[in-house]
Amino acid sequence: MKDVEYIAKKVLMMRVFDSDDGTMWKSGVKDIGGEVLCVSQFTLMANTTKGNKPDFHGAMPGSDSRSLYANFLAKLGEMYEPGKIRDGRFGAMMSVQLVNEGPVTLPIDSRRFEYVTDGTLQQTKVRSAATSTAASESGDTM
Repeated sequence: MKDVEYIAKKVLMMRVFDSDDGTMWKSGVKDIGGEVLCVSQFTLMANTTKGNKPDFHGAMPGSDSRSLYANFLAKLGEMYEPGKIRDGRFGAMMSVQLVNEGPVTLPIDSRRFEYVTDGTLQQTKVRSAATSTAASESGDTM
């Protein structure tokens, strides 16, 4: 569950909002008392380098990803105010309406670096990713 904790902490602490004085990139969602809208999106793992059809073979299997996603939501609730964590329906086609200040999409990858048995750090190819869009203070979510 090291991945879950790493990603949850990044989502809650990443400074993507302006400070009270208008300085950009100074506040995290916890700093502004904002809400977090989580939507599972396996399409982020699509390989589009070959042909015209996205290839999802690199995505985590559904049962594993459902469990990982549930653990991620639970960890967010532990680390922040559970009432400010919102989510969609896992694996469902959804119409999501939000106000996105940007456009900004920031991948959060918990496996960019992995430790090997001798304790050294090696960079590996990207295997998993998560993105987040934090709702504004106004509480605009789904």
